Amino acid sequence: MTDPKDFWARDDQAETWTQAMALFQKGYDLQTQGLWADAMAHYRASIRLHPMAESHTYLGWVYSFLKLYDEAIEECKRAIQVDPDFGNPYNDIGAYLIELGQADEAIPWFERALTAPRYDARCYPRYNLGRIYEKKGEWLRAIEQYQLALVETPSYDLARTALIALRARLN
Repeated sequence: MTDPKDFWARDDQAETWTQAMALFQKGYDLQTQGLWADAMAHYRASIRLHPMAESHTYLGWVYSFLKLYDEAIEECKRAIQVDPDFGNPYNDIGAYLIELGQADEAIPWFERALTAPRYDARCYPRYNLGRIYEKKGEWLRAIEQYQLALVETPSYDLARTALIALRARLN
């Protein structure tokens, strides 16, 4: 999460950041309950108080649940403007492009996610790259990405299942 010391020097501004963070957290809680409209309202309120990459990214994620991929991509681009080091929106844009049938355009977004300094879920862009390479028939590249996803997160079942299935197809 964004550190208030990076943006706010005065106590009143730190309080604004704290309120924005509380709204973001409430939005996330509502989102996990499937209360998307309420979650979106909380993310938007958080953004109005203090734009954070997280709020934009997660608002985009809710849009994606509604199949509003263009809107989701725009929110992720706003997140990148706020904090280009935050990796989530890069992966999410790539995932939304796959949903829009634009897999080749998604590749650079996943590659950027892999190099983002503030990102701790590199297994997702690895898995997504594997999906693209598998669909393109570049099976060895796909296997490599699935394996790297599992090195990153050994418990990532989607990558494990995809790796097993693709290896079976090669036999």
